[in-house]
Amino acid sequence: MIYNSFSSSIITWYKANLRSLPWRETQKPYLIWISEIILQQTRVTQGLPYYYKFIQTFPTIEALANADEQEVLAIWQGLGYYSRARNMHKCAQEVVNNYKGCFPMSFDALLKLPGIGPYTAAAIASLAYNMPIPVVDGNVYRVLARVFGLKNNIADAKSFRVFFNLSEELIDHNHPGNYNQGVMELGATVCLPQNPKCNFCPINESCFAKQHNTQSKLPVKIKKSKKRNRFFTYLVIEVNGKLAMSERTKNDIWKGLFEFYLIENKADTSIDEVENTLLKNLLDIDAFLTNTTQMPKHILSHQTLFTSFLHFKLTTNTNVINWLKENELVLYSLEEIDRLPKSVLITNYLNNVLK
Repeated sequence: MIYNSFSSSIITWYKANLRSLPWRETQKPYLIWISEIILQQTRVTQGLPYYYKFIQTFPTIEALANADEQEVLAIWQGLGYYSRARNMHKCAQEVVNNYKGCFPMSFDALLKLPGIGPYTAAAIASLAYNMPIPVVDGNVYRVLARVFGLKNNIADAKSFRVFFNLSEELIDHNHPGNYNQGVMELGATVCLPQNPKCNFCPINESCFAKQHNTQSKLPVKIKKSKKRNRFFTYLVIEVNGKLAMSERTKNDIWKGLFEFYLIENKADTSIDEVENTLLKNLLDIDAFLTNTTQMPKHILSHQTLFTSFLHFKLTTNTNVINWLKENELVLYSLEEIDRLPKSVLITNYLNNVLK
């Protein structure tokens, strides 16, 4: 039966083909946790430099817990999904304060920590503590759907339990970490979303998708949500060689990041549409428009951003100072801005236009 040979084939293949990655050379829960959070929504090649930078800056969970949130966000800059970084910071503080700096040796307790869901909890439990808890991520969905011919819609949250239950039957109780790593590695390097390398797969002879030529149809993923378009106009206000920025406080993916004065409308915005009377007067009377930059559209998971930057130079006067204070804007030099946590949108503009 394929159930009997699946896990042993996966583990044997994994030991012979695993990529050398630093978090595979340790059983320290902290390092495993850091790698798993970074690799969510992130390719290994992109995440590896961040992993090294993170553990160099925060070598222990105590160092991370005691850090300032802005410092954590600055290290994270460029990875996106900034809630991951904020939750990491909160999680580190909770582990230090409530568990004396050691991650709990319980799957249920791990699930209660900020930013840790079933996947990350299973990864820590199996890789650090050798507990037979299966991981289920995109790679696991793809491998199991193809091998066993599962046609459940993986975009439906209800399907998780189907794949988790099957994984519980398949996992090797003696080597749960190697099994979990093996299935994910197979999905990442062989059982690819497009053009899978079936000839190099250790279980191709018993794979449902290979036998029925349905690799391109599995796993089934039907999304119901539609992307929305958003239109951002950033006013880059320069005063005496410094740029005005503020920390974003809205509870969204950019919370805690720094940005220029933002106007968001249902379509592209012109200066004539500025509603702030004082700002309108400043731009009409005292400002000098140096350039207008339309950035390439920025595609996120549930939205597409159309962004433009309007760069104005102003001279210091009472009205300018009052407007900056009213909008909680602070003037920073480019060197200071380099050290602030920023979104990819802002970073690309600074790197491609102002430098």
